[in-house]
Amino acid sequence: MTETLLEARNLTKHFPAKRGLFGQPLSFVRAVSDVSFELKKGETLGIVGESGCGKSTLGRVLLRLIDPTSGNIEFRGQDITTTKGESLRSLRRDMQLVFQDPFASLNPRMTVGETLTEPLLLHGSVPANKRKERVAELLSLVGLRPEAHLRYPHEFSGGQRQRVGIARALAANPELIVADEAVSALDVSVQAQVLNLLKDLQAKLGLTVVFIAHDLAVVRHIATRVAVMYLGRIVELSPTEELFANPRHPYTRALLSAIPVPTPDASRQRVILTGDVPSPINPPPGCAFHTRCPSMVEVCKAAVPPLAGDAHRVACIRADELPPISVLPEEGRGPGAERLKRLQARFVTKQSAA
Repeated sequence: MTETLLEARNLTKHFPAKRGLFGQPLSFVRAVSDVSFELKKGETLGIVGESGCGKSTLGRVLLRLIDPTSGNIEFRGQDITTTKGESLRSLRRDMQLVFQDPFASLNPRMTVGETLTEPLLLHGSVPANKRKERVAELLSLVGLRPEAHLRYPHEFSGGQRQRVGIARALAANPELIVADEAVSALDVSVQAQVLNLLKDLQAKLGLTVVFIAHDLAVVRHIATRVAVMYLGRIVELSPTEELFANPRHPYTRALLSAIPVPTPDASRQRVILTGDVPSPINPPPGCAFHTRCPSMVEVCKAAVPPLAGDAHRVACIRADELPPISVLPEEGRGPGAERLKRLQARFVTKQSAA
């Protein structure tokens, strides 16, 4: 049985939104509410949802970059919810973050070599006479030439800067990597390269990854399990292929049906949501999604549904009543697919003639 590396229990994070005359908080932004899950060693958990749903806040709370308001975090079986001082500092070696914007997260006044040497100095994990060798090893690991250690961040492309960011996260040999929108700032072709790099590094180094993204197509490529968040809560948690084949929560169905496809006239069911996401300062009672849900009944306005189930867990009291739905198109079907095949055949013919 695979060992559990990270476990969150009823994790909650509220930020003060408005304060009174003497500084006492009068209202709160409920960024993360009652989130629970387990992460096995070597697994990749994708966390998806609309902007503002609490994905990035959850990632930072898991790494103890932000203290939770309530709940517990266990890492390798040890409760780290209130860990402080030197214990927390030593924990940083094993839990690292890859930021969204590689240009903003790298110091423009430091060379790549200095950037990668910094974590080695902070954690004292590599002797002084071995640091240059370790920097060259890290650069090679992420597909960059060792000579790159003399260059500054502005001398690299976006994809290369993100590789430097990944190398920095790997410098201290962590067990857990939280990748916060790590490819969203990159071109599509570069995204594929960085995703493949992360998968190769995970297999080679035995990493466990929390991959935060809003692009479901990207998450499908890299994640072994997916957690769908809405207004600070996980509404569905499932193995990746099971989620895409059989989405059970109405919100997940809407997200999947919005994925762009190369054959837009292919047969699939669209789920169109109306209204806006409620404010996390004043969330609606009951199920937070009921204000936009096409399957809402009166009881949804009163009861908060628990995240229930075994491998495929869903927070919806009507999940078992909803009919099956095909939100992803059947591959290779429809007039658009036929046109795409003809264009591909024409392209191949031209290439062969050349």
